[in-house]
Order: sequence, then structure tokens, then C-alpha cells
Amino acid sequence: MYAITRRVALATILATGVASGALAQEKKAPLLVAEPTHGIGYLPLYVAIANGYFTEQGIDVKVITIDSGSGHTNAVLTGQAFAFIGGPEHDAFAKLKGAELRAVVNVVDRGNVYFVARKGMEPKPGQSMPDYFKGKKIGVGQYSGTPNSITRYLMKKYNLDVKSDVTLIETSTAAVIATVKTGAAEIGNVSEPLISRGIKEGLWGEPFLSIPADLGPYAYSTLNVRLDSIEKDPDSVQKFVNGVVKGLKFTYAHPDEATKVAKKEFPTMSEEDLKATLDRTFKDELWSKDGSISQASWDTASAVVRAAGILKEDVKYDAIIDNRFLKAVKAEAVK
Repeated sequence: MYAITRRVALATILATGVASGALAQEKKAPLLVAEPTHGIGYLPLYVAIANGYFTEQGIDVKVITIDSGSGHTNAVLTGQAFAFIGGPEHDAFAKLKGAELRAVVNVVDRGNVYFVARKGMEPKPGQSMPDYFKGKKIGVGQYSGTPNSITRYLMKKYNLDVKSDVTLIETSTAAVIATVKTGAAEIGNVSEPLISRGIKEGLWGEPFLSIPADLGPYAYSTLNVRLDSIEKDPDSVQKFVNGVVKGLKFTYAHPDEATKVAKKEFPTMSEEDLKATLDRTFKDELWSKDGSISQASWDTASAVVRAAGILKEDVKYDAIIDNRFLKAVKAEAVK
């Protein structure tokens, strides 16, 4: 297997967890980053590993995939992983339950969600979004998933009731295309490569609503660690953030080289799907360019999960986001 990113089985994670703690720290065990899925959205992290940016810092970083809901968060909470990649709302959920997690660097700073309309069902010129959506059936991922939460947030913003003004056809993300194709829904909530697949099939045209453009800065996927790690081993956290920021900058500066990493990470993905996904990602600047987690990006992320009823209380920016390491990266850059 190529030495870029290893997708480790949960059993391996648990075994690693047994060796965690002081002994693992002494032996400089790999810093494990738990991801909820192995996706192109996390490419700058894979680039940082592939290009040896963490090795340059004197740390070893490996990515593990835990496809089990909140498993990636729990792996960090229980000390089985050093960090997880996901929305900082997970830190807020943990905060309300008495646990302390902190987002330390941003990766995806735009909502990777787009709305497409079945051919012939597009918004009329000049038609308002509230007027267009009212009475429509929307194919969307399952409740508690971010695409679903964004849909609910938008409906609330448009003063539309998700139970009476629209109908949410909640299904798997991959099945959304089928709901539109069969006529079960007039609108689909999708991202690449489904957007391009639907266009190729003549099912829909370009998205009529782009969440990256509509919502702007959005802390969609940050890298998050335990507060305990920050307090006990700030040096490792700093080196980790340094490597991630370098990966982000390289990805934007050298898209062709980043694409080579993507091809190795996703060897079974068709060339067409890979190109469509990367083209839209670069075009819409979904990735953060410097790792910053702005107040505005958390405000949006918080508003989405609050509107969806997933986050029950307001959690302040400073309670879950720690910018000290990013400040140190910027300070070093101006020397």
C-alpha cells in the first residue's frame, strides 16, 4: 500500500488505544487523525502527509477512517486518536456534555452543498427562493447530517415550515439522485460528483443555489483535539497545525500536484468523477487558504445546527476554538 494515508480498521484503532497515554507519548507514537469518511474534501490533509510536512516537523501523522456516526469524535474523546476532522459543532456537543474539545485549524471553510432542480422545474427568472421552494419535495440526506441541517436552516431563513410548506425526502446521499430521477422530488441537495452525473444524464442543469456562495465562510470541517492535548503537549499540536497549513497552501498553489495525491488516495474513483469534484472544489474555494477559523465561520456553522434543532444551546466561539497555534504560524511567516 502506498505510504500516504492508511485507512485503519476500528479494531486497529482500539488496539492502538490500549497503548495510548504516557508510554505512547514517550515512544512518539503516530498521531492518529480520525475521519468520518475518506473524502476529497480532506485532500489538503492527505497532501500534507504525502509531502512529508508532518515529518519535517518531527511528528508522524496517520489518518484512520471511522464510518460510524460520531465514532471519529469519540475516538478523540477516549484518547484513541489525537484529532478528528469534522465540524466544530461536535466540539460544542461535547462541551454541553462536560467534555472539552477545541478546533485548532480549518480545512473546509465553505458548505459543500448545492441545490439542483429537475429539468423543467427550475426557478423562474426573478422568482424568490421562498416562493420557489414552497410546496416542493426536496431529496436530501438523513436528519443530523450536515446537508439535511443546511436544508432546514434555509427553510427557516425563508420562513417555510419543513413539515407543512415543503416535503423533505430524507434518504442516503447517494440515493438523492434517484429521488429526482423518479419524480419523488423536484429538488435535490447534492454535491460532486453527483452534480456532474446528473448533468450528464440530462436530469438537471447547473445548481440554482450554491451554498458556498450563499452562506460564505462556514467552518464545515476543522481539525479538533482534546483540551488536554493542548495543555499537556502544545508542541505536538503546534507542529500538527504547521503541517496542515502547509498542506492547504500547497494544494491551492499546485493543483496539479494535489490532483496526483487525490488519484492515489482514491484509486477506484473514475477520472471523470475526480475531475468534476476537484474542479468545483477549486472553483468555489471550498478549502481554507490559511487554516483560519473566523468568528463568522463559526456563527454560520452554529446557526445551521441550531436551526436544525441539533445543538440545543448557544456555545460561544472562544469556548470551542483555540487560535493560538494559527497565530504562531502567522507570526513565524512574517519574520
